[in-house]
Amino acid sequence: MRNTKRNLTVTACVAVLLAGCGGRSQQSTETVANNDRGFTSAQEVQQSTGTTIWEAFGASGSNDVTINVNKYLWAASLEVLDFLPVQSVDPFTGVIVTGFGTPPGSGRAYRATILIDDPALDARSLNVSLQTRNGPASAPAVRAVENAILSRARQLRIADDAL
Repeated sequence: MRNTKRNLTVTACVAVLLAGCGGRSQQSTETVANNDRGFTSAQEVQQSTGTTIWEAFGASGSNDVTINVNKYLWAASLEVLDFLPVQSVDPFTGVIVTGFGTPPGSGRAYRATILIDDPALDARSLNVSLQTRNGPASAPAVRAVENAILSRARQLRIADDAL
């Protein structure tokens, strides 16, 4: 059973590699076939079709990947969870990671990871993960934190419009 899985994996990898290599050898036949369309070189054919494996899996013009982050959700997340020590923040990818902290009036320590992955002021843009020292936090606790962040973000947005 183990050898069969390994053989299938190796076969799939070889097929992918061969398919990627096949795109380069096809250029000369595509050039001849596409000369009727007005292409003059293999480079123009490649640019028009965009079918090489290097284009599919390779790096594009720049390696910078940025996600637009809603500034109100970002600020509200930091304000609502200000009792947690911030371990790392990345405003370009929208990730906030905190360490363990105890909320006021509670005896249980929490740790949070927040992902804001859309510029819209919407609940779908906000992903909250809460953990206790014993494992994941309860669903009502996560929902309460999400609601508090969304409410504060709306308040910040309204206050910003008033200016």
